[in-house]
Amino acid sequence: MTETDHPASSLEPLVQESTPALVARSLRRAVSEGDFPPGSQLGEAALAKQLGVSRGPVREAMQRLTQEGLLVSHRNRGLFVPDLTADAVSDMYLLRNTIERAAVERILESKAGRVCADRLDAVVDRMSALGDRPESAEMIDADLDFHRELVEAACSERLSRVHETVIVETSMCLRAMQSTYAPGEDRVSEHRELADAIRAGDTARATASLTEHMRDGLARLQ
Repeated sequence: MTETDHPASSLEPLVQESTPALVARSLRRAVSEGDFPPGSQLGEAALAKQLGVSRGPVREAMQRLTQEGLLVSHRNRGLFVPDLTADAVSDMYLLRNTIERAAVERILESKAGRVCADRLDAVVDRMSALGDRPESAEMIDADLDFHRELVEAACSERLSRVHETVIVETSMCLRAMQSTYAPGEDRVSEHRELADAIRAGDTARATASLTEHMRDGLARLQ
């Protein structure tokens, strides 16, 4: 018996991430989830010990996060999670609106609105089930997942890459200022409206809904 190729196979080559990439992902998640709140200093040696890796991959990972703006370097002091200034939060929402608006336009141009809306509705259902816990970590995760699903549906590697960084910053804001989070019903209705507009293929309605949603979110954080 001889081995043969299977041209119709759905198997794909496995992609092995480097240690610095894995460390960078772990650090992004920790920053996003508030394990390192704004203003925290990150030490290379301590992180290497905690993660069980050498200092080289940690150093490279921290450099990546610095390039992404998720860490800032203070001369002669080290690397810190940036503070959430009013200007920084406003700029962050400007970028989010720009990225997600581009994603909506691309989705509707490609006639993928119905498929995208189905995925968004599934996340909104999760949010609805958490309506009595609007400030919970689970609600924040569902909110952020909605926007990840939206941008991923645009099938743009660059939009997704930039959006992931700004979503980490958004998560930092929401977790640091949970008391400002909108009531559960309001949050669900805002996201449902956007999903409905995308399902209907109405670009003007979808982008207007998105812009209003971003404006409301920014107002609550300022």
